[in-house]
Amino acid sequence: MEFFKIHRDIPFMRHALIFNGVSFATFALAVFFLFSRGLHLSVEFTGGTLMEVNYTQAADVGKIRETVASLGLADVQVQNFGTSRDVMIRLPAQKGVSTAQQSDKVLAALKATNSDVTLRRTEFVGPQVGEELAQDGLKALAMVIFGIMVYLAFRFEWKYAVAAIIANLHDVIIILGFFAFFQWEFSLAVLAAVLAVLGYSVNESVVIFDRIRENFRRYRKMNTVQIIDNAITSTISRTIITHGSTQIMVLSMLLFGGPTLFYFALALTIGILFGIYSSVFVAAAIAMWLGIKREDLIKGPTKKDEDPNDPNAGATV
Repeated sequence: MEFFKIHRDIPFMRHALIFNGVSFATFALAVFFLFSRGLHLSVEFTGGTLMEVNYTQAADVGKIRETVASLGLADVQVQNFGTSRDVMIRLPAQKGVSTAQQSDKVLAALKATNSDVTLRRTEFVGPQVGEELAQDGLKALAMVIFGIMVYLAFRFEWKYAVAAIIANLHDVIIILGFFAFFQWEFSLAVLAAVLAVLGYSVNESVVIFDRIRENFRRYRKMNTVQIIDNAITSTISRTIITHGSTQIMVLSMLLFGGPTLFYFALALTIGILFGIYSSVFVAAAIAMWLGIKREDLIKGPTKKDEDPNDPNAGATV
């Protein structure tokens, strides 16, 4: 399915050096902000108080969030838990304030607005648990990266694996850089979004690499730059359809999902936009500079050279 077909190849690789210079500058800034400002970690990583309250009727999560915020508590997470009447509240740790004192203060404020609220449980989440979550998250990220490299090395060739991983890490670091610069809250949901972006971004790279391999078989007289330009140009319609529909869904979560989904959707939005960019200008360009050639992918007889604008191109000779 195609919305349109471009009949002349767009010379993407002609400007690869410029775009990769911009990418390197953005990547360097992201790394700088990560080291200078750091991530603003949520209660899940830093530790704090966890409360579960129950209402006789459906709870107004927005009103509960406003009530708790009026106590001067920042970075409070409020969300439904199980049913619309059960609400989970995560409170950051406060120096000199015990878990019991903190939960009593919040419960009193909630009762002042709705006397039907009851406290189901309260517990303290220590920083050791948060440190363990952070370590597990880094392990998950490393395993995803390793799995992608192995998959691409087997499916294509090591040069493609290196190019795709550099492009994917480019996306991840830039997402983290945004969160460090603006000090947006980094939670487990955001970590899940980062892992999702890794898989999503590599999918676009695989599509382009597949078309490059197909073009190497089909157009024997075209050089590597022309092969890559044709591969990217011929997949633009598919990119617009898939990424456009995904971005619409993510934007709906960003705009209408409320505070609980906001940063999750924001990380996905940034990741999808940079994922498209990196697959075209970073992954493909790095593969070109690493010296990919027809012999890396073709291990058998090749097809007769064809005109990329020929409607019968691809037919078996």
